[in-house]
Amino acid sequence: MSTEPETTEGTEPGTPDTAPQAAAPSDDPATENTDPASESTDPAAESADPPAEVPDAGADTGAADGGDGDAAEKSEAEAELAAQRMERERIERRKAEKKGPIESGGKLSGTAADLLAAVRAVESGAKPAATAFATPEAEPVRRPGPVSAEAATAPTAPASQTVQAVREVLSEGGAPETLALPAAAALGEGAEERLRADPWQLLRVTGVRPEQADGFARALLGADCGPDDERRGRAFTVWLLEQAALAGHTSLEAQALTAALAQRGVPDPDAALQGALAEGDALVFQDALDEPGAPAAQDGDEDDSERPVRVLVGLERYALAEESLADGLARLVNSVPKEDGPAQDWERAAASAQGSAAELIRAVAAHGLVLHTGGEASRVEPARLLDEAHRLGLRAWAATHSPLGRDGFAELTAQEPGPARADGPAVVTVAGLLSGAEGPGRDADGALDLDLLVVLDAPQLDVETAALLVESLPDGARLVLAGDPAVLWSVGPGRVFADLLAARVCPHVASRVPDPGPLGELVSGIGVGELNQVEAPGKEVVIVPVRDAGEAVHRTVQLVADSVPRAIGVPPEQTVVITPGHGGAAGTRALNAALKERLNPGPGRFGGFDPGDRIVYSPVPGRALPGHVVGADAEGLRLSCSGVPVVVPKEHVDGWVRHGWALTAHQAVGGRWPAVVVVLPGDAAQALSRPWVYTAFGRASRHLSVVHGVEQALPRAVAEVPARPRTTRLPALLGTQTHAEAQAPAPAGD
Repeated sequence: MSTEPETTEGTEPGTPDTAPQAAAPSDDPATENTDPASESTDPAAESADPPAEVPDAGADTGAADGGDGDAAEKSEAEAELAAQRMERERIERRKAEKKGPIESGGKLSGTAADLLAAVRAVESGAKPAATAFATPEAEPVRRPGPVSAEAATAPTAPASQTVQAVREVLSEGGAPETLALPAAAALGEGAEERLRADPWQLLRVTGVRPEQADGFARALLGADCGPDDERRGRAFTVWLLEQAALAGHTSLEAQALTAALAQRGVPDPDAALQGALAEGDALVFQDALDEPGAPAAQDGDEDDSERPVRVLVGLERYALAEESLADGLARLVNSVPKEDGPAQDWERAAASAQGSAAELIRAVAAHGLVLHTGGEASRVEPARLLDEAHRLGLRAWAATHSPLGRDGFAELTAQEPGPARADGPAVVTVAGLLSGAEGPGRDADGALDLDLLVVLDAPQLDVETAALLVESLPDGARLVLAGDPAVLWSVGPGRVFADLLAARVCPHVASRVPDPGPLGELVSGIGVGELNQVEAPGKEVVIVPVRDAGEAVHRTVQLVADSVPRAIGVPPEQTVVITPGHGGAAGTRALNAALKERLNPGPGRFGGFDPGDRIVYSPVPGRALPGHVVGADAEGLRLSCSGVPVVVPKEHVDGWVRHGWALTAHQAVGGRWPAVVVVLPGDAAQALSRPWVYTAFGRASRHLSVVHGVEQALPRAVAEVPARPRTTRLPALLGTQTHAEAQAPAPAGD
């Protein structure tokens, strides 16, 4: 069958207009096209170079892109921050115990040696000389939206006098006074003095760009302000590293960083980088690279000066997290799991299972760290493992990325044979587990009180969350990281699950349970780069071609409100809309406005919301908690999120709550709905990638409608646009740490 999607939109720079063709399809899934791959793909017509940012850049971020909170005397956000602070103190203590600086490799030469000398000079208190770099790379572009709760949320509100003093400084520099509160929170006590001494510190406020900081500095410093100001170079270096983290990188290659500084008008990028290193604003690392076919370096090798290295620069917080994570993972890989039953009991448990589920049980019996991969249907195997572990008397828990995933996995575990747990399913969210709001709690040593932890949705673990999780495990515990490697990676920096899979330092069990039905066939094909036509006799997959964004919004509302309920039997409250971004004529804002007008019209008298509105609540940036509005009073906006009552203070409603009929793919990841409408307007073509399409299409359990306006960009994205690379140090650190752990002598008495 042929679809005829068209677009006349060109809202983004470089988006080509496409000549429209006639198409007048029906909105009814009962009569629509079911072939998502009916258009030919012409690789020659597309540039071989992918866009410069991550596939979902700017699409899946924002103030309310995620949420995983509940209302208690101490909010989930505050509880998580407290837990993170405690765990980060442990991480920092571990790092302080180490004897040398963070580095890998051996004897170095050239640029690597210069930077190593810079590090040693910093440690000795001397300021290093600038080094030269070459081969510039494209500057990373800031993706709006927060990554870490610890970075985005201050532990306490700044004092009112501090805010007022900052407001006066901002006014002198011509900056908006609305930045006073976030600037005071970001810079802490003495913020106004720091701003006067270094106006470029304004870049530490989320949303402020370099050109704005330059204008502020010129207004405050006058003739003393220049592009070669050392303060400017340092601030720009830190800002670019923060941008890289927002794009998923834990560090940047030094060449890329200096090239980006040059593009930002920094006259001497090398001096700016060295200045940031000297002040401790950033750290430098040298990771040895093993060339293909070359013998691995052996301990004691004296002459490795010719070994290739890459020079990386990163922020301390991610360096600490990545080192701690590698150390903890190595401990799990090389440790002997706690004796919790005879080996024959584990073997009997494995024998009672079948196929890859039995392989998973055997692997967990013998190893401290196990990876499990597969699609949605493969979750039955971790569920079986959890059930068998409980039968063996283990304190076993599972953790998911979102409350929707938690509830779905709890239902799956309830279907396993055997008596149900008296205290309910042992399934929590990762955020709830770390904050202490859910799960087994912690023992006297501060470790999680469990023997086995199964983490679902493992690709959503960023490096800081993963480090906190691994550091929280007690000695002898087992960890299973399970997930679908084809979905979008974490919002935060790192690619922990993918790095572990590539490192091959622990057993990996690949599920052989296929996702069923036409939807399973479609999504499985996308995972290997093929957008196939599938037979959908029950209208499981429907394509609705559109010409422009206005028609896309119109068709989406018709599908959610009328066609899907009538033809498929799924009501609007069980249908979710997924689109690539928040902005644009068919982004989440426009779609939510149209869906609210049709499904729950009202004046929006409570900060734009009315009782009954579907929402996404985000007290902690980076996670989405769907719910609905119950009402409002003097305390704030009242919500119900996964059955938990939540009160959002008035001052936080605008930043923490969005309407939630339409989501981005990152907001939807970790959850599934009976019906999903994926909206692909013409201006979304550049945002599409194979992981994005796989994630969005895979959120549907019964029915998928695709409002299709991107023509050949959809099959091209599936076939040619994989996940965008992220620069991380974890693979190199894992190799070093696991080797060191394996070579270390066992403690006396073991």
